[in-house]
Amino acid sequence: MSDSESTPTGAEAPAPDAEPEGHVATPLTMPADGVPPIIDTVEALAEAATRFAAGTGPVAADAERASGFRYGQATYLAQFKREGSGLILIDTDALPDLSSFGDALGDAEWVFHAASQDLPGMHDLGMHPSSVFDTELAARLLGWPKVGLAAVVERELALALAKEHSAQDWSTRPLPHEWLVYAALDVEILLELRDKIHAHLVDAGKLEWAKQEFEAVRLAPPSAPRIDPWRRTSGCHSVRDQRGLAIVKSLWEARDLEAQRRDTSPGRILRDGAIIAAAQARPASFDALVALREWQSKGTRRRAREWYAAVEEAMTMHEKKLPPRRGPVADGPPQARVWRDRRPDAHLRLTHAREGFQSLVETYEIPAENLLQPDAMRRCCWDYRDGGEPWIREYLAGRGARQWQIDLTAPVLAAAFVSAEQEAAQPEA
Repeated sequence: MSDSESTPTGAEAPAPDAEPEGHVATPLTMPADGVPPIIDTVEALAEAATRFAAGTGPVAADAERASGFRYGQATYLAQFKREGSGLILIDTDALPDLSSFGDALGDAEWVFHAASQDLPGMHDLGMHPSSVFDTELAARLLGWPKVGLAAVVERELALALAKEHSAQDWSTRPLPHEWLVYAALDVEILLELRDKIHAHLVDAGKLEWAKQEFEAVRLAPPSAPRIDPWRRTSGCHSVRDQRGLAIVKSLWEARDLEAQRRDTSPGRILRDGAIIAAAQARPASFDALVALREWQSKGTRRRAREWYAAVEEAMTMHEKKLPPRRGPVADGPPQARVWRDRRPDAHLRLTHAREGFQSLVETYEIPAENLLQPDAMRRCCWDYRDGGEPWIREYLAGRGARQWQIDLTAPVLAAAFVSAEQEAAQPEA
């Protein structure tokens, strides 16, 4: 059975990812019109804007960053394709303001694969699409087990899309030709893929769901700054004493400042393992620090004097200023494993809600995390007192749930809460 025949009725059907016997994906090695020259001047950008304004239909969009190489998540290359306009590659290091290009696209739909990853960078470049279609998010709503671009392209277009350059340092200049081929191919087939997936959404009765999800992604606000980001240092959980945590914090902050100054990924300046080793050892001298196994690499030892200054600062810090063993208490309910003892009523609601959600997952072939944000479901179970379905609907809307999610899950939650109350009222055997 093809994907277009599936419906959200839960009817039994063959596996949706089954490929025809003998299926072989054709390698996609080059865009149909070749790789265009990179746009890196204001004049070339203006010409491209005029050309894309005259095009028709949606605009395929993608971006490349230098995660793991540079500080932050800046975009270094932006790719676009539109019917009648061709395919372009823009050097966003040379042209950090693409607002004129974005304005030229008017109200055209922008097609992304995983829009939440690329939209923040597009915003930084001055571009704000008026509507979005996300092929990755759509694949999730359709219940496909593999939603990476290469997997979805192979499934829908029978093309093999190589992904070996996805983790390159895209701040490199000049960019190697084979990298540009990779970047161009990411948008080469995106419009065709969009049309295929749109048809599946229609046939599955999920197009309206997808539209609401796409709009939520498009309008999502920037992520709030993390509290105590140094606590996310890999291995920090193994540091139990406050003095050791002070070393982690001091080294992390020193490394972060240096990373910003050099526009380099923090992990390339000082590895998390070296920070944790210093925190666990609490070295009383420079020699004790550089004697640690994790501090033996040439790059780490070269700047060890500077890092030891951060360690020394933490070692001499007054006890009252040491960071607490636990980070700030997160807003919301505690972890679910303690609910049974602390709030048996909430525990029962969560148990019944999970059973109801599992039925929805199986019926509509959609991951539970896309059905409703897990945090919203847990909070609803924890905070509920009375009010039935009207209260639940209002609560979920206040937590940012989309209307389709509310319509699907609120009745299930209401029924689950009634079942939980009935079970709680039964006398113990």
